[in-house]
Amino acid sequence: MKNISRTSAIALGLTLGLPLIVGLSSLGYLLGSFAVTVKEYERTVTVKGLAEQEHTADIVIWPIQYTAADNDLSALYATLDENNASIRNFLQSNGLPDDAISLAPPAITDRLAQSYGDGSRAEFRYTATQALTVYSPEIDLVRGLMSSLSDLGREGIVFSGAEYRLQPEYLFTRLNDIKPAMIEEATREARAAAIKFADDSNSALGKIRNASQGQFSISDRDRNNPHIKNVRVVVSVEYYLSD
Repeated sequence: MKNISRTSAIALGLTLGLPLIVGLSSLGYLLGSFAVTVKEYERTVTVKGLAEQEHTADIVIWPIQYTAADNDLSALYATLDENNASIRNFLQSNGLPDDAISLAPPAITDRLAQSYGDGSRAEFRYTATQALTVYSPEIDLVRGLMSSLSDLGREGIVFSGAEYRLQPEYLFTRLNDIKPAMIEEATREARAAAIKFADDSNSALGKIRNASQGQFSISDRDRNNPHIKNVRVVVSVEYYLSD
């Protein structure tokens, strides 16, 4: 009796469980098919928006370098002190504060102490390179002084400025002030492009699916106007499309 009851119970369980297993398997298949179908019919468009603005730099770094030579080291240092004072007076008398001017130690070369060449044939034993640096937010003022520095050259100061490292550097430090407006502008441009695409494809523009912002770039507007900066940012936005 017990064996018969156990066999009957197993048979009953299989009879009741088989449809349930088949039903769950079918439901899983249907749900999976539905997900695949939704994925297949999901349509999006990715567009880019550009924002570009021009701004004047707000900091200028102007290296001023000159050279001097002498056979007497003490006399050479006296010349450097005199030239430094003349340059400072020129800059300050034209509106630059003293704290905008910094002075680096001079680089002195003793030709007789060099291990190469014949220093005894040089006209001057000692040569010096002296650098001053102007760091100022007064862009227009400093640019005007650059063009009039030649007045000191007529007094005997030999300036050197042809080297790339001696070119003035212009910085734009107000990027955080303009970031929000530029991102808004770039996003608006991207949306306008997406709307145009949706209209051309007889679709309706949906919500944003994904968005990313590129890095801000700051470059000179052109070679002749390095104090005018071109600020640029690109955003990428992905929108849903619907019929």
